[in-house]
Amino acid sequence: MLSDEVKAELKACADALSAPGKGFLASDESAGPWLRAGHVEAKKIPDTAENRAAYRSMLYTTPGLSSYISGVILHVETLTQSNAEGKKMTDLITGNGMIPGIKLDKGYDKTGIPGTAMGPLGHPEVWCKGIDDLEKRCKDAYDQGARFAKWRNVLQIDPASGLPSDLAIELCVQNLAQYAAICQRYKLVPIIEPEIVPNGSHSIEVCAGITEKVLQAQFRACALHKIYLEGALLKPNMVKNGLDGPKASPETVAKLTVQALKRSVPSAIPGIFFLSGETALSEDNEETATINLDAMHKHCKDMPWHLSFSFGKALQKTCIVTWMNKPENVAKAQAALLARSKANSEALSGSYKAGSCFSIGSAGNVEQAAGPY
Repeated sequence: MLSDEVKAELKACADALSAPGKGFLASDESAGPWLRAGHVEAKKIPDTAENRAAYRSMLYTTPGLSSYISGVILHVETLTQSNAEGKKMTDLITGNGMIPGIKLDKGYDKTGIPGTAMGPLGHPEVWCKGIDDLEKRCKDAYDQGARFAKWRNVLQIDPASGLPSDLAIELCVQNLAQYAAICQRYKLVPIIEPEIVPNGSHSIEVCAGITEKVLQAQFRACALHKIYLEGALLKPNMVKNGLDGPKASPETVAKLTVQALKRSVPSAIPGIFFLSGETALSEDNEETATINLDAMHKHCKDMPWHLSFSFGKALQKTCIVTWMNKPENVAKAQAALLARSKANSEALSGSYKAGSCFSIGSAGNVEQAAGPY
């Protein structure tokens, strides 16, 4: 059981992270963000610890970024890393008015859950590792300055094979609820992320039904584990068609996403922060993510939570291609990050004008680097 003091700290942090007009910068890639950006030029940047530190230091010191970003999700490397001038990354973040957090799951093994079917990702259903030593890692993360955490589980859709299976859903939601309980014990606000990936040829209606099923199971699990919902956050997928399925409009994405949330997520949760998810190679993922978020706030009203963004490459792609590991490009790269962050903040009031924020577009799109993330 949590003390009133711990509950108050968790709630204050969750509320600060859910501040109006703000979202998350997901900066928790296990390798260089440019390897995950899915762009032909970005992938040329050498993936070294020094380059990762230089790039992330540039991100976190962007002037004015805290006007649109409340929290920054870090990889464990970044949590203890310093930049070339010897300044800790966490100090750069807090000094720029944002809250540092940490990704705590250890990814998944593609051999998967025994007996489960092969999914559109090319492997069986999976579960994430990291529970065994999570108590110590939560304590260490808090001591290093993190005040919230993230754990991502992955579910695949394939109606013909019965995916996601009831087994995979149950393992996913129980794993996430156990993680959340341990986080709260150590005063970290947990971000609960049951991601249903868009790979496949399914329709948006199939994704809507499965998203509802998963989220309802997730909050049943949270109740069993006695999660303090006012001190927790949710990071779900948007309800979208499969990458190879019939294309749904942003208005349909918005309405079916909010419908699934209203049918499944308790109003006690202060904030819901969407991951952008994969898009087809012909799409501009930055612009698509912003337009979908904007459509939710244009067409859906009376939502009981702060409905916002937790984007990785959908905030960083143009920034990376502008930066290209050249010191003389830092100011322009920071301007690109700030512009896309502002665009998503505008989307939170339904006032974003499509095409008003420059992006690198889809011309250089390539398959992103392999791996869970």
